[in-house]
Amino acid sequence: QVQLAESGGGLVQPGGSLRLSCAASGTLFGINAMGWYRQAPGKQRELVAVMANGGTTNYADSVKGRFTISSDNAKNTVALQMNSLIVEDTAVYYCNFHRPWPFNRDYWGQGTQVTVSS
Repeated sequence: QVQLAESGGGLVQPGGSLRLSCAASGTLFGINAMGWYRQAPGKQRELVAVMANGGTTNYADSVKGRFTISSDNAKNTVALQMNSLIVEDTAVYYCNFHRPWPFNRDYWGQGTQVTVSS
């Protein structure tokens, strides 16, 4: 099992910045990707950013150039630096760890609210 705990959400004005952090615990062997997803009211959960083992990253088009995903393997944490925030970034943000074998399992945090508003 993997337990994930997000922190760092809050209220910020448009143009501002926030940094989300996700602390992982439990059995992390076999995890091959870590990422962030978000879900806005009335919308489906969507990928924001993902980092694979080895450091390859992928971002949603809507956040490219504004968000940066990073990890600290020694501390078992993954972070999302969000700059130049816009109202459309308002959502609940979820940390995700993926283990492809043996059961192709996804692990999720409880979510942290990010609200961008003036």
